[in-house]
Amino acid sequence: MKQDSQLAQAFLDLVKIVERLRGPEGCPWDREQTHQSLTRYALEEAAEFIHAVEQGDYSEMCGELGDLLFQVVLNAEISKQSGQFELEDVIRHISTKMIRRHPHVFAQTKVHSTADVIANWEIIKAQEKTLAQKSVSSERAYDLLSEMPKTLSALLVSQKIGDKTQKVSFDWSNANEVMVKVLEEVGELKKALDGETRARQLEEAGDLLFSVVQLIRHLSGDAEQTLRETNYRFASRFQKMMESIQLSKKDPQKLSGTEWDCFWRGAKEN
Repeated sequence: MKQDSQLAQAFLDLVKIVERLRGPEGCPWDREQTHQSLTRYALEEAAEFIHAVEQGDYSEMCGELGDLLFQVVLNAEISKQSGQFELEDVIRHISTKMIRRHPHVFAQTKVHSTADVIANWEIIKAQEKTLAQKSVSSERAYDLLSEMPKTLSALLVSQKIGDKTQKVSFDWSNANEVMVKVLEEVGELKKALDGETRARQLEEAGDLLFSVVQLIRHLSGDAEQTLRETNYRFASRFQKMMESIQLSKKDPQKLSGTEWDCFWRGAKEN
């Protein structure tokens, strides 16, 4: 009970800090902010938290979660001042949603696996959407982009498109089938590179990238995370390679293709 009261007090302290920052005698910068001006910071803080997770840095994770929490409280305070909603509404909304979407925990629904949980979650989401939008036109019913935040990365959108089309059985059966499509797109890109316009080449390259995202999805992977890990892996190997070249006293500008390949293979092996 004492721990609960300490947690409540810590949260209340943050709320009061934000109220003061937005108050008449508060911080000019905080007082000027709007939901629109804060969106970039929400994205930045989320990205910094993801980076901390990937680095396994718990101290940084703690700090970045605090920054994200500040964004939540600050946005709620802005809405409170404009009479739209308050922080209590935000908390009650997410609490109600989590209870509703976890009937296997808070009600009598039985589940036997994570797959069952995900299936129930999607059913409940669909029911909520039906209640919220009782008259969805046929034109909007299959609009894949309408419900996706414009700030989502293109990789995430591609993966979500695949998730949505899968629900109406417009999808490949397995990863091997997707691989056939990937190879088909590689062939089409090769043809485009041989004399087609730049616009056509980019279109085929985009088709290939989209197909690779679907392959990652069928491997139960996350395209965004997969590319992040690849970026870090490449950057780490590149750094090792350049350090090796520096130790060799060779000039990178004068290396042959064979020498570059040798240094790169050495970095991959270490």
